Amino acid sequence: MVNTDKIKQLRDSTGLPLGQIKRAIDEAGGDEAKAREILKAQGVAVAAKKSSREVKEGVIDSYIHANKKLGAMVEVLCETDFVARNVEFQKLAHDLAMHIAAARPETPDGLMAQPFVKDPAITIKELINQYVAKLGENIQVGRFEIFEV
Repeated sequence: MVNTDKIKQLRDSTGLPLGQIKRAIDEAGGDEAKAREILKAQGVAVAAKKSSREVKEGVIDSYIHANKKLGAMVEVLCETDFVARNVEFQKLAHDLAMHIAAARPETPDGLMAQPFVKDPAITIKELINQYVAKLGENIQVGRFEIFEV
């Protein structure tokens, strides 16, 4: 019997479908930490499968620091306008703009390896993979720019 509290907690933290979470908990024998690892591995597999799809939509988002002397703009790309208008996708774009302002990567490839400023336990690549699994589309960081006075 699967504990519904575990399913709810994983659903709240990952945003993944209930069926996928239940299967991961079953596979993990009820161990929540192991289920998270299974879900993470599945997210990587989904991202790899979707990575060859063309990204022709997306959003541009920005972050301006409270002192108004530092800011960043980022282009985050996806496959469809439907996902580009999704609140979760737009949240990702804003989080990436904030991360870029804080961590100051030099290239998109350099960005991917950095620990996410809001959760250093995951990299930017892992964060994007979570959203690929959640939203079902290829997501890529296009251009970005950092502005500082």
